[in-house]
Amino acid sequence: MKQKKKKHTDVLQTREFLDRVVAAQKLYGRRIGLSRVWNGPIPYVLISKASAIEPILSNPKLVEKSADYEFLKPWLGNGLLTSPASVWHPRRKALTPAFHFKILSDFLHIFHRQSLVFLDKLEEQLNNTEGFNIVPMATLCALDIFCETAMGCSVHAQNNSDSEYVRAHKQIGKIIRNRLQKVWMQPDFIFKRTDEYRKHQECLSVLHEFSDRVVRERKAELVKRRQNQDSSDRNNNTPIEDDGSRKKQLAFLDLLIEGSLDGNGLSDLAIREEVDTFVIGGHDTTAAALSWILLLLGSHQEIQDRVFNEIDQIMGGDRDRIPTMQELSEMKFLECCIKETLRLYPSIPLIARRLPEDVQIDDYTIPAGTNALIVVYQLHRDPTVFSNPDKFDPDNFLPENCNGRHPYAYIPFSAGPRNCIGQKFAILEEKTVISTVLRKFRIEAVERREDVKLLGDLVLRPRDGLKIKISRRV
Repeated sequence: MKQKKKKHTDVLQTREFLDRVVAAQKLYGRRIGLSRVWNGPIPYVLISKASAIEPILSNPKLVEKSADYEFLKPWLGNGLLTSPASVWHPRRKALTPAFHFKILSDFLHIFHRQSLVFLDKLEEQLNNTEGFNIVPMATLCALDIFCETAMGCSVHAQNNSDSEYVRAHKQIGKIIRNRLQKVWMQPDFIFKRTDEYRKHQECLSVLHEFSDRVVRERKAELVKRRQNQDSSDRNNNTPIEDDGSRKKQLAFLDLLIEGSLDGNGLSDLAIREEVDTFVIGGHDTTAAALSWILLLLGSHQEIQDRVFNEIDQIMGGDRDRIPTMQELSEMKFLECCIKETLRLYPSIPLIARRLPEDVQIDDYTIPAGTNALIVVYQLHRDPTVFSNPDKFDPDNFLPENCNGRHPYAYIPFSAGPRNCIGQKFAILEEKTVISTVLRKFRIEAVERREDVKLLGDLVLRPRDGLKIKISRRV
């Protein structure tokens, strides 16, 4: 009985956090998009208007993350998500080439192959008339995609959801979220005396040991290959021979290692930090987006039919072959659906920055040392920007409806110099997975999205999952 009560309390506290933030903005910040709160002795300013957000996110001097991100550092170190500005600037410059359009296009076959595994898992639910929770399935699919593209090796999460790596990844996320929500768990001298800390360290051991081993083995492999390659074949990003028997695609890890061999200065530790950051920054966020869009399309059959028609026309009715980059780029309405999903349910609902200098917003001065908490969830539902802000309406992102919109009114991948480096990767992955699913299945929502309870922490999640049903398309 005690265990059940404790579980309910934890969920309630997590849910109330986002509720309180949104309620504060509705009550105190509706007119100018600013309100002030204190978290103990630490001042926060909540911001949810595009014009108030722009002076912060557009300023290259204001890229320091708040102290809230420190709880991720034992896992991610100084990866792009958590690093101070002095480390972030050179890292970002070194990593940008890894997200070049040509490299992303080379990952299409990975997206498609893992999407087919996802289809097999969905197929098992065809006779489930009561519906099933799509969130864990989408999460495992996204994890498989990211491990293979980031590290060059799959953890086979979809077929082995109980693997040690998958368990550790899931558990450490819960521990970090729990610590963020419970103020008394934040001081290290208290946290280190809890069972949560012991579990935290066990998870870190598993995750870092796995990443370290992969970095070490891939580096040795690439050094050996480089020694055997002709000078004309060096430094290209085309598939290279693997043991002389098959072609193997370079993963982000390989690209980072090759860069370090060419003298860009990233150590093995720095490479591991970035690979771990890619995994946490990409798989959870993409999994949430995939889950939400399937629920929303299942709730609006007429919109789903428009997506069907677009995909069928572009693919010539072929429901099996892998789409090309050109075909994916032509899926404009599907992209509108993805963007509208991220408007209503931004994967990252809050962005926190520490202001190292005073910032002037209209007639207000936000003093240096303040934490600026950008409420993306509320920003995206501003009725002065989106006339019917709570409605799922992909037409919001048709070109004619975007003209004149404030550039900071829609920021699912943040904005400014410290925006998400992987946003093109994410959209490409979501297009591939969703188009693969919709060529085979029709989605039907089991519950109204208005009844879904939200958990607002690192990633915006449904409290009790998202239930859908599927049927085979005729």
